[in-house]
Amino acid sequence: MVELSTTKDGVANQAEASDRVLQILSEAGRLFATKGYDGTSMRDIAVACGISKSLLYHHFSNKDEIYARVAVGSTLELYLFVRDRIPDGPPSQKIRAFMVATAEYFRRYRWAWIASTTAFWNDPDRHRQKERMTRRDRFEHFLRGLIQEAIDAGEIRKLDVAMTGRLILSSLNWMHRWYNPNKSATPEQIADIFFDMVFNGLRTDGPARPPTIEPPKSPRRKPR
Repeated sequence: MVELSTTKDGVANQAEASDRVLQILSEAGRLFATKGYDGTSMRDIAVACGISKSLLYHHFSNKDEIYARVAVGSTLELYLFVRDRIPDGPPSQKIRAFMVATAEYFRRYRWAWIASTTAFWNDPDRHRQKERMTRRDRFEHFLRGLIQEAIDAGEIRKLDVAMTGRLILSSLNWMHRWYNPNKSATPEQIADIFFDMVFNGLRTDGPARPPTIEPPKSPRRKPR
């Protein structure tokens, strides 16, 4: 996967793209997530990447720039990573690809994901927070477009598109809180299971219906 930096208008800058930059962001994300911003130095990042400080400074001018890219840039990189993995075909399979690709990004760049998630709500820089919100909305609207395609194609019934998108994203976004990399299932396999649950439901085939919940009866008053 090639990391893509951005210009002010959010357009990917291919000239600056490199796997080395993404490695730096991933290792820096791990350090920020475990040691915090103040506890992480440029030397720590260089050592973690197995490179010299001079090479690190060739890519980034200071630690704050790296932190900003982890906190803000990861959102765009996730969008581009997922977008490029959506195949042609039925809309429902595009949604499945969206979920699996999101999980793949999480697996490959887990620490950057965690650091970015932590920074999402805790970064005091309002400009960065606003930019992250804009990019998050772009990612969410991309998913909503896929859901609407599936509805229009008759693959799924008419649903609240925004609510459906939140359900799918919530199942993926909180994976970092409980996922254990030592377990057998990969994030991609988990995302595939989530897709099956969302699109095929939980109940078995047959005439079974969800239970009807009756309103509570008012207590009878005793006659005086």
